[in-house]
Amino acid sequence: MNRDTVTDPKKKNTNRIVAGVCVAFFGGMIGMAYAAVPLYAMFCKATGYGGTVKRATQQYADRVLDRDITIRFDANTAGVPWQFQPVARSVTIKIGETTQAHYSATNKFSRAFTGRATFNVQPELAGPYFNKVECFCFTDTTLKPGETLDMPVVFYVDPDIVNVPELKDLKTITLSYTMFPVEKNKPVASSVPVERSNKISNTEGSLGG
Repeated sequence: MNRDTVTDPKKKNTNRIVAGVCVAFFGGMIGMAYAAVPLYAMFCKATGYGGTVKRATQQYADRVLDRDITIRFDANTAGVPWQFQPVARSVTIKIGETTQAHYSATNKFSRAFTGRATFNVQPELAGPYFNKVECFCFTDTTLKPGETLDMPVVFYVDPDIVNVPELKDLKTITLSYTMFPVEKNKPVASSVPVERSNKISNTEGSLGG
């Protein structure tokens, strides 16, 4: 009897097992990737890790320093058919001063569309010291066709930032938002010209009080 004939069923079973393990591993990695996004966002939102803005536990800092710092505002979209931009390009404030800025979003699509924003700051080390009091981030926002929404953000820079050797001479912090589509959206029709990603960092305007 041919030896290859005897062992062939075993080889087939082994191949099936290997293939099954590979498929399960690949599927598991995809599931972990989707799960990691909200979990990582929650972690960063609470800690300021990775340049993510830290959620403030109070509306005002315990002191305001006689030192200016400039906050630059940046906006991006990733698969959202919106015009999303800061109302003002930048503002100069005192460290510790609570300030309100505004972003604007307009739905350019022919039907209602839902988006959700994530955010971070640069440099990354400044993340734990950039305290967000009020923000539209991590909240599902639905806009009707042609609808425009004012999106305020209230924040302050923790005065303790001057005690960090790497940040003591920092003059500028960039606050950046990226708007992503929410899963419940239907695919955007190919006939509608929508950029997969656009970056707006040169919009001029004014801040709200």
